[in-house]
Amino acid sequence: MAESTIEQQPLTGWDKPDLDLSSADWHSSSKGVGDVQIAFVEGFIAMRNGGSPQNPSLIFTPAEWGAFVLGAREGEFDLT
Repeated sequence: MAESTIEQQPLTGWDKPDLDLSSADWHSSSKGVGDVQIAFVEGFIAMRNGGSPQNPSLIFTPAEWGAFVLGAREGEFDLT
């Protein structure tokens, strides 16, 4: 069987920098265990799982964050 390699292509339209989140000031969404945490870094909003902070964080532009929060308030996202 011949081996194949898959070349990973960069995401089209990905305009976010590789942010250093190691010294970010994380804010908890609640006092619960494993809750969502956010940090404001270099004009972007980073969001991570507080129960697994070693996992990758989501990075939002301010416009994307606004759309996410608005959608969540309207019930578009199940945040439980």
